[in-house]
Amino acid sequence: MALQSRLFQGDPAFEACLTNDSAHISPGAMGPHVGKLHTALFILDGFSVRHGELSTQRYGPSTAAGVLTYKRRRNIINYTYQTQPDNIVGKMTVAAMDAELLRKQRMPVPPPDPKTIAWTTRRA
Repeated sequence: MALQSRLFQGDPAFEACLTNDSAHISPGAMGPHVGKLHTALFILDGFSVRHGELSTQRYGPSTAAGVLTYKRRRNIINYTYQTQPDNIVGKMTVAAMDAELLRKQRMPVPPPDPKTIAWTTRRA
């Protein structure tokens, strides 16, 4: 099944990750797909990646910590060979992130509370 969230859909790195074990995204990876991973970690868990990793779109220590936290919170473990989560984005992780992102993007945006809007008037 293809990825469906706006963030991951059509991205060759994430699509490959979903179907091919050798395409897992792991520490040391660099590129636009890692930038999207940073965005997903922020959207889904409010996790902030270090500036140096953000600016270079690099999967460094803070990205790895964010992925591990994401997987621990959701108990994403491949029990065929693991006993605890790791910091690699593989098939199960990308599928879980994509499904969660899709649910979030389908949620209606509530209207703003009129009490919290700062009204300004313009004079002509």
